[in-house]
Amino acid sequence: MKFRKVSKKVMIIFLWLSCFSVKAQHIYKKSLKLMGCHFEVTVVANTQEEANGFIDLATGEISRIEKLISSWDSSSQTSRINKNSGIAPVKVDKELFDLIERAINISKLSDGAFDITYASMDKIWKFDGSMKQMPSVATIKESVAKVGYRNIVLNKTNSTVFLTKKGMKIGFGAIGKGYAADRAKNLLQKKGVKAGIINASGDMNTWGKQPNGTDWKVAITNPLNKQKAFALLPILNGAVVTSGNYEKFVMFNGKRYAHIIDPRTGYPSTGIISATVFAPKAELADALATSLFVMGIESGLDRINQLPNIECVIIDEKGNVITSNNVKIDKQ
Repeated sequence: MKFRKVSKKVMIIFLWLSCFSVKAQHIYKKSLKLMGCHFEVTVVANTQEEANGFIDLATGEISRIEKLISSWDSSSQTSRINKNSGIAPVKVDKELFDLIERAINISKLSDGAFDITYASMDKIWKFDGSMKQMPSVATIKESVAKVGYRNIVLNKTNSTVFLTKKGMKIGFGAIGKGYAADRAKNLLQKKGVKAGIINASGDMNTWGKQPNGTDWKVAITNPLNKQKAFALLPILNGAVVTSGNYEKFVMFNGKRYAHIIDPRTGYPSTGIISATVFAPKAELADALATSLFVMGIESGLDRINQLPNIECVIIDEKGNVITSNNVKIDKQ
C-alpha cells in the first residue's frame, strides 16, 4: 500500500510538470528559387507547421525586395530610374533611396571598386569559352564610359534619384541578395523566431544558436580542393558572404582574367579566386566581397583591417590563404 501511494504522488507530480514543459525545438529548412537564384531558409521552431509559417513570411519579404530592386521588371522603381537616365529625377520609396545612398557610401569606402552603376557597362568580356582574343584598349575604355557612382544625384528632400548620363543604369546584383537576406532575418526576428539562417546563394545571415546551444558555423572551402573544407568558422549573429571567380575566367598571355570586372577600368580582376567576408549585415558583406576582387589582396586587406567588426578570408590564384587581422581559423 505504501508503494502504491508513492507511485500515485510521483504520477501526479509528473503530470503537473508536463503541463509546463517547453516543447523541444528543431531545425527546419526549405530551399527556394528567388531573385533568380537559390535561397535556403532555415528556422528553429517547435513544429513543422510553425516553421512553414515563418518560412512563408521570409519568402514573401524576399519577393517584395525583388520587386523593388529588379531591373528586369519594367514596372519597378529601379527600371524607372534607368529609363529616365539623363532625362529627369525619379521619385522612389525611402527604402530604395536609402539602399542607393548606402551603396554610394560603400563606393566611396572602396575607392570605386564597388559601384552599382556597373550595370551601365558594355558586356565586352565573355567567360563561356568563346573569347579568342582580348578586346582592344579603346573598346575596354569605352565600355565603362557611362559607369560612375558620382553621376548618381540624390535629393533627400524630394526622395528622388537621377542618373545624369543618358544610358546610365544601376543594378543591385552585388548587393541585392545580401539586402534581401538582412530584411528576411529582421522580419523573422520581429516575429519571435529565436534562431535561423537566410542563405541567399552563399550570402548567409544568421542569428541565435542551434537548438543544442552551439553556434552556427560555416565551412570555408579552398576552390582548388573542393573535396575538403580547410576551416570551420562560427557566425555569431552576423553575416558571411563568399564570392568566387574560379569557374568563370579567361586566359590571355598566361594571365588569368576573372568575371568580376573593375568598374573603374573595364578590366577583369586578377590575383584572387575566392573572398569571404564576415560582417554584421549581409548587404555590407556582399558588397565588400566583390570589392576585394577589384581592390586586390594588399589594398583589400588594408581596407578591411581598418573597418570595425569586419573580417575576411582570401584565397589567391595559387591556393594560398590570407586572412585579416582578427580571423581565428578552426582548422579541419
